[in-house]
Amino acid sequence: MNFQFDKIVEQLGSVVLGKEDQIRLALTCLLARGHLLIEDIPGIGKTTLAKVLSKCLGLYFRRIQCTSDMLPGDILGVSVFEHKSSSFVFHPGPIFSQVLLADEINRATPKTQSALLEAMEERQVTVEGNTRALDAPFFVIATQNPIEQFGTFPLPESQLDRFLMRIDLGYPNRSAEKILLKQGKTKKVLADLQPKLTSKDVLMFQEQVAEVHVSDALLEYVQDLLDFSRNSAHFHVGLSPRAGLNLLMASKSRAFLEGRDYVLPEDLQNVLPWVVGHRLRSKDGGIEIPMDRLKSILLTVPVP
Repeated sequence: MNFQFDKIVEQLGSVVLGKEDQIRLALTCLLARGHLLIEDIPGIGKTTLAKVLSKCLGLYFRRIQCTSDMLPGDILGVSVFEHKSSSFVFHPGPIFSQVLLADEINRATPKTQSALLEAMEERQVTVEGNTRALDAPFFVIATQNPIEQFGTFPLPESQLDRFLMRIDLGYPNRSAEKILLKQGKTKKVLADLQPKLTSKDVLMFQEQVAEVHVSDALLEYVQDLLDFSRNSAHFHVGLSPRAGLNLLMASKSRAFLEGRDYVLPEDLQNVLPWVVGHRLRSKDGGIEIPMDRLKSILLTVPVP
């Protein structure tokens, strides 16, 4: 792995214990200019990962605790009349940040969830007829409780498609959990962390990721995967062109983190399940396909 990012993964791993693979995926997503959805039960460390990632990379962090009574203005901001100036003054909401954590996003109503769509796609928000650009880089990390839990609203497909990747953290392994139990809460460890990068560094790396070379043969492999998903008897609806673009960007990012300026098929196969897992549904009832089965289906597509 790229030496500089190897140190960042090590620093992140000192707080988010035993989750090196998930940390690498989160970095891959950020450098690909995507957004990350983390689905798991409460108390696993989803919020901690978002906080420590922003601090290590020197990015401005804001957090939204989503609830069923939250309104779009609570995220985007509102204009308030001020007597001193006898005019309305816009008060920006938490979306004006560089790393935005939308905690338990599926506890918000669909109307509030949709307030994030323009920001995630176009890096801008339109409030009361005025369009305002967001800071760069802009990275949304949303956490989601399993849909069977009480008080959740399923994310619509249009919202799911805005996330480059969806991952889960899972329970820590026994040795990592023992360390966690010994040291207690991670607040002190998090407070002692020092940034390894600045926002300018992150923007520079994102530009370098975009320049990573992709061969024609690999483009054909991506097209074969897209065609397979669209014509397969396994899937209800195939992958969109946007999914193909996201798959390429994630593959470039993964290659960059490995210290290469070109993409290998292994890079694409490494990120494939996390990029397409939330976009594909089984043809039998439209239910989500288990990750292991999804991998086995998609990896039957031969590499050109």
